[in-house]
Amino acid sequence: MDNAPEDQAPEPANLRFLRRLVTVLTATMIGGVILIVALIVIRYNQSSTPLPDVITLPGGTTATAFTQARNWYAVVTEDDQILIFARDSGRLLQTIQIEAK
Repeated sequence: MDNAPEDQAPEPANLRFLRRLVTVLTATMIGGVILIVALIVIRYNQSSTPLPDVITLPGGTTATAFTQARNWYAVVTEDDQILIFARDSGRLLQTIQIEAK
């Protein structure tokens, strides 16, 4: 014996709209997550600014830190100086003395 009514009532319009809305929102969220993951992967796979092959420091200095930008790179030395070099030529652009207080 089947307890289900033989003539099922048609689905209400509000329920049909809600079902479609949830389906569309789910698909949109899945697409958004896939897009964000793809953008993160693309961003991290881009090549970064290459490191210089050789850095020639003035005599008697020892490097303790290094940082770089698009057009220059800088070396911090043990004697509290920051040496800023041009990326294209490797020429020393500026020397900054750090004064600790």
